[in-house]
Amino acid sequence: MSAKASGVPFGIDFGGSGIKGAPVDLDRGEFAEERVRIDTPQPSTPHAVAAVFAELLAKFPGSEGPVGVTVPGVVVKGVVHSAANIDKHWIGEDADRLFTKGTGRDVHVVNDADAAGLAEVRYGAAKGRRGLVIVTTLGTGIGSALVYDGVLVPNSELGHLEIDGHDAEKRAAASAREREDLSWEDWAKRLTAYYRKLEDLFSPELFVVGGGVSKKADQFLPLVDIETEIIPAELRNAAGIVGAALYATESET
Repeated sequence: MSAKASGVPFGIDFGGSGIKGAPVDLDRGEFAEERVRIDTPQPSTPHAVAAVFAELLAKFPGSEGPVGVTVPGVVVKGVVHSAANIDKHWIGEDADRLFTKGTGRDVHVVNDADAAGLAEVRYGAAKGRRGLVIVTTLGTGIGSALVYDGVLVPNSELGHLEIDGHDAEKRAAASAREREDLSWEDWAKRLTAYYRKLEDLFSPELFVVGGGVSKKADQFLPLVDIETEIIPAELRNAAGIVGAALYATESET
């Protein structure tokens, strides 16, 4: 790899099937070099994943900035407290310390939805918006990020609100639409109930909707009947890596 990424932060998006990373240009909110993907090891224990991070970073010898890592779980002061879709050995793991030791770099871990939310507010669909922005990612579950005047309020986990006696993401996530073969109209009714609940609780200025299904936002967002403005995310697959690098840089300063 070239030396053009020297000094810039590095973002790693850790998921159940793949680990993706790239140096990030924070002036533009874009990859500084082409992203690299490595399959997630099975089982995806913390030490096995740390070895993949070291392998990934070795592919970018010119990148020397701080490293941000997304984790699909609650993260408090670098310690992982939940592991819904990853190996249970992550629970209680001081991931910041493990990855810093394993890679020889300054590593900062952040919830995956929080990373995406930060990226969308700084560079994407919510850039320049003040007040409370709620970013939701609709996928296997529902991830969420609360960002107020550009400042992240971490670990909101709003996908687990109770709606009509059900965990919200079990009925309103994109996976529920596929599993139950719902029409866009029927799924939008469930999303309407979900976002109305968020409106009642938080009165946000804006909702941003991410996740892979956001590529088809024109099929369902116009059908979501709420008062708050709701728009699709822009950074899509880049959001986790960009947001992680941004989080790591701001954690350093």
